[in-house]
Amino acid sequence: MTDGALKKTVLHQTHLAAGGKMVEFGGWDMPVQYAGGIIAEVKAVRGGAGIFDVSHMGRLEFEGPGAESFLGTILSANMPALKTGRSKYNFICDERGGITDDAMVYRAGDERFLLVINAGNTDIDMDWINPRVSAANESTRENRQDFTMSVTTDATAMIAIQGPGAVGIVDGLTDGTASTIRRFRIGTANVAGIRATVARTGYTGEDGFEIIVKAAEGVQMWSNLKAAGAVECGLGARDVLRLEAGLSLHGNDLSTDTNPFEAGFGRFAYFDGPGYVAADSLRHISESEPDRKLVGFKMTGRGIPRAGLSVLSNSNNSKVTGTVTSGTYSPTVDGGIGMGYVEQMYAETGGQIVIDVRGRPVEAEIVDMPFYKRG
Repeated sequence: MTDGALKKTVLHQTHLAAGGKMVEFGGWDMPVQYAGGIIAEVKAVRGGAGIFDVSHMGRLEFEGPGAESFLGTILSANMPALKTGRSKYNFICDERGGITDDAMVYRAGDERFLLVINAGNTDIDMDWINPRVSAANESTRENRQDFTMSVTTDATAMIAIQGPGAVGIVDGLTDGTASTIRRFRIGTANVAGIRATVARTGYTGEDGFEIIVKAAEGVQMWSNLKAAGAVECGLGARDVLRLEAGLSLHGNDLSTDTNPFEAGFGRFAYFDGPGYVAADSLRHISESEPDRKLVGFKMTGRGIPRAGLSVLSNSNNSKVTGTVTSGTYSPTVDGGIGMGYVEQMYAETGGQIVIDVRGRPVEAEIVDMPFYKRG
């Protein structure tokens, strides 16, 4: 894909003016880092507050009496149990139980929902969702159970502010309203005079918010948060932070070739809802132990793990027992960390494994995740 074909968020010029180094990500031209570098941005989030442009993520709004039941047919979430103002991490699975995407669903009102999906999967997700929306509305029209779906990605901007200082910053811009929105909840607030949807969720392991405003107000919101003390951060820092927090990335750690149970997310795979498309497959998968498991590991030898590297059972044995799906240097842990799928017999915490780093065996230890946990 050429640069001219890349999508741009409403903050694109703001990133360029700030010296952001731009890269292609999921079909979008996005900042990977700013002048201070990725490590400085990671430390800023862990020690204070950072802001991320996440406007590239897909945003779908569902509203109407049939919205809840419809979402229950495509998401691995117990929709009737989701109370107003709360959110739920879930999966969009295909009929085989493979993970097409992972997503967050919010019940913003009694019959109103927000679904946030990954940027790189938006087209695939919409190809999956659109025909089901049409079929559901057609079949329920006589019962007046219709609902509407609106794609609001281009009409809105979405900014994440994360870190131990995030709540204080947003509280100061909302006259204290922000802190009344509890973790994994969603609400509305006037943020420095701008009406916003505010979700207390994120992807860094820190406290903070994801703030959605009209697209025309995105630049001003970014400017307000930056002026209040938040540091601009790019995709590079976001990837390090999420890995430190033990959070998976679709396309690396999750895909249609993986299922929620081998990825360690069986608790988010609800399949008892009526009409759920992946119910039979997930029920069958849940009845036996998976052959492999997604684990976290920390390098004990000198080396940085990267996605695609082989996992060996030990340095004296060429047996490949798995593959690294995510890996990086963590400034918080001060060492190499990663995730990968390994055969079940090698997946026990404390187990010693070896990562094949370009032909050089480097020792590692399987550890519990997250690698970093907020105090």
